[in-house]
Amino acid sequence: QVHLVESGGGFAQPGGSLKLSCTASGNFFSINSMGWFRQAPGKERELVASISNGGSTNYGDSVKGRFTISRDSANTVSLQMNSLKPEDTAVYYCAATTVDYNPIESYKYDYWGQGTQVTVSS
Repeated sequence: QVHLVESGGGFAQPGGSLKLSCTASGNFFSINSMGWFRQAPGKERELVASISNGGSTNYGDSVKGRFTISRDSANTVSLQMNSLKPEDTAVYYCAATTVDYNPIESYKYDYWGQGTQVTVSS
C-alpha cells in the first residue's frame, strides 16, 4: 500500500502563484508515475500534470506554460502553479500509479491523496 499526503494549496489572487507538494509513504518503491488531478464543482476530474520516474511529463492543455511538475525524489512530487486564473479553482489531488508508463487517465492511477483546495479569486 501507498499513502499520499498533499501540502500547499490555499488562496491566491489571479496572476499569483502557489506550490503543491505530495509525499508518498509505504511501498512507494512500486510507484512509476506520480501526478496531479483536479476537480471543480460539477466537473469531471481532469489531469493537471504527471511525471514518470524517468522524467517524462504530461500536462493538461489548460495549464501548459503556467504549471510545472517536478519529481523531487522517488516519493515526492511538486506542482508549481504560476499565472493562476479563477478557472484553476478546484480540489487538487495527488495520484500515483504502478503502471510502467505515464498515463493521463485518472482510472489508471492506483493511489490517491485526500485532496487540497486551491482557490483563485480577486
